[in-house]
Amino acid sequence: MSSIKELYIESIPSIMTSLKLKNKMEVPKIVKVVLNMGLGKISDAGKDTKIIDEACNELTLIAGQKAVVTKAKKSEAGFKLREGYPIGSRVTLRGDRMYEFLSKLVNLALPRVRDFRGISNKAFDKSGNYNLGIQDHLVFPEIDPTKSTKVKGLNVTIVTTAEDDSKSKILLEKLGFPFKR
Repeated sequence: MSSIKELYIESIPSIMTSLKLKNKMEVPKIVKVVLNMGLGKISDAGKDTKIIDEACNELTLIAGQKAVVTKAKKSEAGFKLREGYPIGSRVTLRGDRMYEFLSKLVNLALPRVRDFRGISNKAFDKSGNYNLGIQDHLVFPEIDPTKSTKVKGLNVTIVTTAEDDSKSKILLEKLGFPFKR
């Protein structure tokens, strides 16, 4: 399994030629990766703290860094939700842990997704960041399916220094992200 960090360093010259850049400091890079597990419907509006704790522990295993519990910012009667109720968990990765997670995502987790044909080209946010939704967190090798009580979704946000989506897509393609053709 090649490291995404090593791949990035090796691909700087090809990214420079693809984007017609003159200075290697202009090459876009990945700043951080945010993993989020929203459990609003699953946890029944914060009444079942076991599921929230389980999600937090599983996200910690996946990321290799302690996840924090996210709480509702305001009350919403339609969802039977009160301000301050725990509704999910998240973790922000930077540096070496970020590159380790991305290597694991590209080389281990995505190929394990059922009927996987590539990730969407349309998940960019006009600012060069990429969002990826994974419907089943069990594709990560750290999670034991026998111990997990519910199937949980996972949102991965990759924040880059690219100014627009096309530059960000070139960066992610050079790093081995499998986009749909």
